[in-house]
Amino acid sequence: MSSPSRGGAFDSAVDKRVERFTESISFDQRLYHHDIAGSVAHAQMLADQDILTPEELSQIEQSLAEILQELENGTFPVRQELEDIHMNIEQALIDRIGDTGRKLHTGRSRNDQVSTDLRLWVRDAIDRVDGLLEALQQSFVGRCDRDADVIVPAYTHLQRAQPVLAPHVWLAYCEKFQRDRGRLTDARKRLNLCSLGTAALAGTTLPIDRDNVARRLGFDGIVANSIDSSSDRDFVLETVFCLTNIAIHLSSWAEEWILWSTSEFDFIKLPHAFCTGSSIMPQKINPDVLELTRGKSARVVGSLQTLLVLTKGLPLAYNRDLQEDKPPLFDAFDTVEACLELAAPLVAQSELNRASIESRLDRGFLDATTLMEFLIKRGMPQRKAHHLIGELVRTATEKSLKLSELPLEDFQASDPDLDDSVYDVLGVENAVNAFQSVGSTAPAQVLGQVAAWKKRLNL
Repeated sequence: MSSPSRGGAFDSAVDKRVERFTESISFDQRLYHHDIAGSVAHAQMLADQDILTPEELSQIEQSLAEILQELENGTFPVRQELEDIHMNIEQALIDRIGDTGRKLHTGRSRNDQVSTDLRLWVRDAIDRVDGLLEALQQSFVGRCDRDADVIVPAYTHLQRAQPVLAPHVWLAYCEKFQRDRGRLTDARKRLNLCSLGTAALAGTTLPIDRDNVARRLGFDGIVANSIDSSSDRDFVLETVFCLTNIAIHLSSWAEEWILWSTSEFDFIKLPHAFCTGSSIMPQKINPDVLELTRGKSARVVGSLQTLLVLTKGLPLAYNRDLQEDKPPLFDAFDTVEACLELAAPLVAQSELNRASIESRLDRGFLDATTLMEFLIKRGMPQRKAHHLIGELVRTATEKSLKLSELPLEDFQASDPDLDDSVYDVLGVENAVNAFQSVGSTAPAQVLGQVAAWKKRLNL
């Protein structure tokens, strides 16, 4: 039997090499659930429009349910010569119920069918990733209470900059992942339009009801232009961009914690269940999950690049090139989901090395900026205060002292009006307590933000 997608215009069978080259069943069979859901909704609409009889609808629904069960059980006979999951399911339906099965494709094309299946699949995948992002946020917020009193150095240019509370760092990641969730939510809104019924590119002369199908499938509405519907993969590009941003945020976090877990930093102890050893060095405890998270982010970036290049030169409307959108889309989701599944428990089970952090917290003059702002509050211009504190840092460095250990005479040599109150803002604890601005590491601000996040995440 020739492929039903070829019709009767061909005078020869497809070359076997072409079958192997053009097939997509090897990767698009994961769309089977959504393809059957779309077909059931389409058949129900056809019955509502008196294009199918109630008996024909019942036959189609029952047979599709049987096919779905076989696909889920792994007993469905996949045929490469039928190219894709859509034709495999349709041909199985025809084999079982004959001409009634042939009526299912009335008023639709594989172009709008594939687009609809893909929208349904991406919609569900977005919901899964959103749930995983929420779980990761919960892990960060969940450790804020136990780390509430820990002060860590924050860095710019990988140089010690200012002291911050550890929960302030954890909430910084929550903010990043919340923006990721917002982008996914926006992308989901734009993709949640039904393209089924736009057919190949021009629509159909048959009296179908596209809104009927859209409602049945949980779409917010229908794609307005049939030509656009056939060629549109904006929703794929936008979604994979969102995934790329998530991957970059995960990579940044992984890099930070890889550094923190080294002997040089010694800030954090990673759970051994998420580390591996060395084949030759018995002392090694390697942060392989974090390293692979950092490395796998490159695959997601590559998927976005592939999709951008794939679509940049395509004319209206459908072109077979679009078959190649699925491997990078699926791989981007698979990679991000795999990383997120490990990230949440890794965050929850890691422990800060409090003693190590505290023993070196006075290095790097973390209180210098707070001292500068102390002078500003006393009326000194910012640029003058900045220069003066720089001189004091140099003096302290030459004497191998902390700023808080400098005698009052050194401060008064820079500004005769200074008195013992200068020591109230020196030292990391005093520096942290001196912060006031909204969104800062001020203890009250951080406490309020933790409470807000707990409420937002139902913790």
